[in-house]
Amino acid sequence: MYESLKKIIDDAKKIVFFGGAGVSTESGIPDFRSETGLYNAQQNYGMSPEEMLDIGFFESSPVTFYDYYKKNLIAADAQPNAAHKALARLEEQGKLTAVVTQNIDGLHQKAGSRNVYELHGSVLRNRCKWCGKSFSLDYIMDEANCRNGVPYCPCGGIIKPEVVLYGEMLDEDCINGAVKAISEADVLIVGGTSLVVYPAAGFVRYFRGDKLVVINKSSTGIDSEADLVIHDPIGQVLGSCVL
Repeated sequence: MYESLKKIIDDAKKIVFFGGAGVSTESGIPDFRSETGLYNAQQNYGMSPEEMLDIGFFESSPVTFYDYYKKNLIAADAQPNAAHKALARLEEQGKLTAVVTQNIDGLHQKAGSRNVYELHGSVLRNRCKWCGKSFSLDYIMDEANCRNGVPYCPCGGIIKPEVVLYGEMLDEDCINGAVKAISEADVLIVGGTSLVVYPAAGFVRYFRGDKLVVINKSSTGIDSEADLVIHDPIGQVLGSCVL
């Protein structure tokens, strides 16, 4: 199977990678829905992650939101793994035209990828709800800038992560860029995602190219449509197939 993937990559002219949380688990960042993911982890909040990561909950209960958010979604020390690095190499080689990711950790850019569509935003970007000023992750994690763990702008406004919460719309420019890249690709590699989160998961339907590849430890809803399916860790696969 690895040799088949190498041939697909060698023959490709425009590869797009569409990825999810499984891409970053090898960097020590938990996913949501696996046995060890955030949805199944024992928490002391009495609510599901979906409830706490909702825009309405952020607005009504910012103290609890930020307590959960900082403890569970921030991995400031995480480093890119073999998958992130392989994708950056493919872009450098002129093979890969875009990464479309559901992840919010910024590891693709940290590995060197430049054309990245972050469908769900990024923990690295934060913005004041009042004046619109931007802030770094370091700023919102510094307790000197917080009250009860909630970061505030010098203007007095609460700061919100530029992460798409439940109940919020995806960024239109990001959607358009991702759809255009996928629709123009001759190879689409889907990796580290179970394709259950919509609308992001529906983006793969825009692919009209030659080869569809799925790399995921568990089965996905498009396995039967793929030209190649590999159920191995994505870092192991891409790290072996991209030199």
